[in-house]
Amino acid sequence: MTTFLPQEFLAQISGGISPSARDIQTFIKGIATRDTSPAQIGAFVMAVYLKGLAKGDIVTLTKAVRDSGDVMQWNLDGPVLDKHSTGGVGDNVSLLLGPVIAACGGYVPMISGQGLGHTGGTLDKFSAIPGYNVNADNALFRSTVKDIGCAIIGQTGALAPADKVMYAIRSATASVSSLPLITASILSKKLAEGLDGLVLDIKCGSGAFMDNFDDAKALAKSLIEVANGAGVKTSGLITDMNEPLASAAGNAVEVRNVINHWRGVRDARLHKITVELCAEMLVSGGLASDVGAGRAKVEAVFDNGKAAEVFARMVTALGGPADLMQNPDKYLETAPIITDIKAEKSGIISAMNTRAVGNAVIVMGGGRKKPNDKIDTAVGFDHIAAIGTKINKGDTLARIHARSETQVREAGKMLRDAYRYSDSVSSSDSPLIIERIPANT
Repeated sequence: MTTFLPQEFLAQISGGISPSARDIQTFIKGIATRDTSPAQIGAFVMAVYLKGLAKGDIVTLTKAVRDSGDVMQWNLDGPVLDKHSTGGVGDNVSLLLGPVIAACGGYVPMISGQGLGHTGGTLDKFSAIPGYNVNADNALFRSTVKDIGCAIIGQTGALAPADKVMYAIRSATASVSSLPLITASILSKKLAEGLDGLVLDIKCGSGAFMDNFDDAKALAKSLIEVANGAGVKTSGLITDMNEPLASAAGNAVEVRNVINHWRGVRDARLHKITVELCAEMLVSGGLASDVGAGRAKVEAVFDNGKAAEVFARMVTALGGPADLMQNPDKYLETAPIITDIKAEKSGIISAMNTRAVGNAVIVMGGGRKKPNDKIDTAVGFDHIAAIGTKINKGDTLARIHARSETQVREAGKMLRDAYRYSDSVSSSDSPLIIERIPANT
């Protein structure tokens, strides 16, 4: 067997030459065992950033990062499915989607993350629920998935540990935007869940990391091709993020929004994208014959309360209150100041700087300026006016939940400035589902 020489491996990557699969595996395994040095990892990520990787090499890299830690194995009576979103503002889909899939006969072991930049994080939303254990151990995670059908927690150190090391170095070397490295980072964690099927929600627009369609399409194709190449049936939707998905942005306010959704008070955009993603997942897992049949099953478990029951049981199993659904205000923290942000001009809302809305939540402490910042779960916005709404001067654009009058002034101004007005709304506005990308792309 040829001795592995990391400097020769790095020279191949730097020269745009495909290395052997064994060398990629050895290099990544060395990250977990600390046989690969930080300097070598830095050289690797920068070489990939500058030169890229062939598609087959990205598949090998993704599987190697996945295999740097535990890969979950399941023995369940239904398909194991999950969804990944590239992140947005007011995106609380996961809180609805996991219970819906479980109510339809699937199993969802969802490993989620904290907020990144201006986008909200699923874990931060669940942290607004007192007692909910986002750091559940493997035994509780597995039992909750088996008994209830879904569990949503944070990444443990045992899942894809090489990715955590690589991501820190990518962040420090300005190489985060590398498409091969983004692909491997996202998929290694998802594939470690032991999935039968995966559906991707690739956001595109002013509130997304990919603000233009071409970049979103390139990421979607990379993720779908690599995930399928790694043996997991994967499809995706490119979806609009030119305005918040829900009418709320924050943490406790988004949990309240979800509870209202279970009760039948539903934001149209949030409901539509949840239904479409769930239908796609049901088809992927063989639980629906086609997307139309999937939609019907999803709407049924929304309407008959079965999905809401799964959500309540999951919250309780993971340490949250048993009566959260009945008494949300008893448990979800409320900000001391709740007041309306009024429009200073009239017109029809024609566009929104959605990133600015997310940043306004961060300014109030509802997101992180530094990685170790503590989240204020109470602050945020709700009743956010949507694109297409006719507004008169003095009408409410949103309701702000704040800690101080200073936050009301600063975040309120950011919210007002995010809106654009016109005499009419263009008929060329982007649809919510921009493109559907099948698994066989």
